[in-house]
Amino acid sequence: MTTDSQLPCILVAEDEMMLAMMLEDRLNAWGYNVIKAARVSHCLELAESALIDLAILDINLAGEQSFPVALVLRRRGIPFVFSSGYDGQDLPEVWRNEKILQKPYDTRQLTAALTALRAA
Repeated sequence: MTTDSQLPCILVAEDEMMLAMMLEDRLNAWGYNVIKAARVSHCLELAESALIDLAILDINLAGEQSFPVALVLRRRGIPFVFSSGYDGQDLPEVWRNEKILQKPYDTRQLTAALTALRAA
């Protein structure tokens, strides 16, 4: 998806505005181009059409689950990590093997998650 002249693009699906802004700032500083969405419908549009290299998906976006977005990303071969304040055991069985960035997460956990995604 990326070329040598582009920054890697990461989709951040997060409905908590302050967290989304802080995450965007950190990712920009680390050399990522960030596209954000706070609603599942917008995430789906981006997941279907944008040139995305990686994604961080909050599981609960304004009361809707982001699993349909994850399906699109999986179909396109785009690595993603779920972000959630809930325990991974609360996930539907089909998603339990996916990586989860447990909220609240710190810089070390975010770095580890992104490193794993880039290696995928």
